[in-house]
Amino acid sequence: MSSTIDDKIDRFCTYILPQKHNCIRKLIVDAIYMERILLAGDYPNLTYLELFNFKEEIVCHFTDKSPFQHIFQHQITDLILHNNDQNRVGTSLTIYNRNIYAHIIDLFQNLQHLTIITSSSVDEYPPFFLSWLPSTTYFTSTLTTLCINVFSFNDCVSLLDGRLKQLTTFNVQFYAIFPYLLIPTSIGYMHNLKYFSLTSYNIIWNTNDLIVSLLRRMTHLEKLTLYLRIGKSGQFDPNTSPYIDGTYLQNEILVHMSQLHTFNFYISTETCIDYSRSRISSNDIQQTFKNIKYEQTACIIDYVGAVATICHVYSLPFTFTHLEKITTHFPFILFNSVTHLSVYDFIPFEHEFFMQISQAFPLLKCFSIENWGMQYDNYNDYSSYSVIEFTHLILLDLKRAKYNYIEQFLLETKTYLPHLTHLKVNYYDLKTVTINFTRDTMRRNCSKVNQLIVEEPITFSKDVYQYFPSL
Repeated sequence: MSSTIDDKIDRFCTYILPQKHNCIRKLIVDAIYMERILLAGDYPNLTYLELFNFKEEIVCHFTDKSPFQHIFQHQITDLILHNNDQNRVGTSLTIYNRNIYAHIIDLFQNLQHLTIITSSSVDEYPPFFLSWLPSTTYFTSTLTTLCINVFSFNDCVSLLDGRLKQLTTFNVQFYAIFPYLLIPTSIGYMHNLKYFSLTSYNIIWNTNDLIVSLLRRMTHLEKLTLYLRIGKSGQFDPNTSPYIDGTYLQNEILVHMSQLHTFNFYISTETCIDYSRSRISSNDIQQTFKNIKYEQTACIIDYVGAVATICHVYSLPFTFTHLEKITTHFPFILFNSVTHLSVYDFIPFEHEFFMQISQAFPLLKCFSIENWGMQYDNYNDYSSYSVIEFTHLILLDLKRAKYNYIEQFLLETKTYLPHLTHLKVNYYDLKTVTINFTRDTMRRNCSKVNQLIVEEPITFSKDVYQYFPSL
């Protein structure tokens, strides 16, 4: 904390808040200043609290003995936490949930809206995890809106078992789904639930029926948002599409939601398929959406390599922050909302492709490349290239890319990365391309990297630290 900011906070707490605290209904503050600001007044009308840089240490203020106990326990109806704790290997999710999330829900007895957001574009916070916790955990009769990350789809199902009786809005992201899960018969129709958003950025294999089973119980939904990556393997019925398409969505899900008026979605289906059967085109998939009444839709099918296919279907305008495994065939329309992108192909990505990426995804922060093909561009004629600028990019993942892509992105005559702080790469490829960390034309793009992430444990040499001075 700088002394200048500290002085401003002191003046604010000494001269302004004592006069204005009675009028304050909403407080948005960095968590490290919360105690000083709350001690500056009584805040009898405060109902909304939003904390940035929340960490588990802040929970020491969420107790019955806290001077703010009355505010937390009886006044706050809306709590938004920008969680700065990181979900690292070794983190006990059970202990974290019991000490942090369960404790918050127990203390804030008048809470109606709880949102927990990650503070970082790179790391995720410890998710809600209900396994090994008593079945009475997270019971509340006041909560109507919940926006969180959970460890697994199982945890999502558990939260809908009746413990959140008044829930009308549930936005949830999950990381895993286990095929042995059965939706309990005790989970009936959810008449109160009006708005539901379900997100998985990880691919889930052969388990989409579990998601459908849960969605069919949400008969009174008015708005549904789905972001799902489905993987399918095994034998396919030759008479039906192996992809999630409009017909599947209508017959399996939407027909059960008579009150639905808004449906936003991105769903990709990845399969291994026998090409001896007739190929399905993007237009074939598009036709299956002609009777869906909600939003405009788009789709594209990529036949990748010998047997793999990826089918993307999505509503327009595209409103999601992530887009996974696009190829050279993907349409380059403007994706203003996307901050996380992964590209994948057997065909080499050339300089022009990355130029199109920078223009189509102007707010890109995290970029992952999977491609083992050697670029065909002439590497000796750098003057023929326009320099590509990724203005907002902070993370670049090249672990599954051929070494020439390291040169594509770190060479300043090809690409400019003014805010790159996280680089994931094969160490020995990096050492080769940078000529043992001496190549001056790559130093500028390496200057702000403070996390160099390599697959194998290694002690970096002095040359590495000189090449990456921010490490």
